[in-house]
Amino acid sequence: MNHLSCRNVALSFALSALAASGAIAQDLRIATEGTYPPWSFVDAKGTLTGWDVDIANALCEVMQVKCKIVAQEWDGIIPGLNARKYDMIVASMGVTEKRKQQVAFTKKYKNTSSQFVARKGAFTDTSPGALKGKTIGVQRGSIQDAYLTATYPDSQIVRYDKTTDVEMDLSAGRIDLLLANRVTSLLGFLKSPQAAEYELVGPEYSGGLLGEGNAIALRKDDTKLLEQVNSAIDTILSNGTYDKIVKRYFDFKLM
Repeated sequence: MNHLSCRNVALSFALSALAASGAIAQDLRIATEGTYPPWSFVDAKGTLTGWDVDIANALCEVMQVKCKIVAQEWDGIIPGLNARKYDMIVASMGVTEKRKQQVAFTKKYKNTSSQFVARKGAFTDTSPGALKGKTIGVQRGSIQDAYLTATYPDSQIVRYDKTTDVEMDLSAGRIDLLLANRVTSLLGFLKSPQAAEYELVGPEYSGGLLGEGNAIALRKDDTKLLEQVNSAIDTILSNGTYDKIVKRYFDFKLM
């Protein structure tokens, strides 16, 4: 056997051993939304940061892989995953039956609820009948979008690419209400100066079209990676890393 053949055999054995060990053989590419504070956003230095970014980095550390995290517009985030632009979505994605048909989800890593935001005193009832004819803003392709489409047929639904654009139009008076993740509104928009006259209104909504909590999305055929990410989630939940990341951003629990 010549030298080149020996090298090929050795490489073959090495790859077989790597596959048998379940190790991840390549760096991972991870998508997040990037305009969705406090979950993922670009800071004053131009750095992609936020709770989801920190969670993604913690999982990569546990799995002992290098990860590149990129921002991706929400409306194209699942198509981008299935087109292999990246390997995972860590973006506080709500687990719904429709999305389960497109991607594989890890175990839940965050609970979530949605709530309307409107001018103070403007609405005491946010039922579909009470909001007939009202204009409601929402992020396009979100679980809140699906919920409004199905539940508020007599309201005018205005869809935006970014949650920040919804908030801008609400404060400018171009829409009557917005529906978004409750924590996002509470710790983001409602803490800003332009939101001084706005508040959360109506009850919290969760379940059904609004999902079963948040999880990480992967391609359906990446079964081994799914196992490894689930194991990494268990690790950061049990070793205190998850709680430490939560405390960087919130003074309450997410699960």
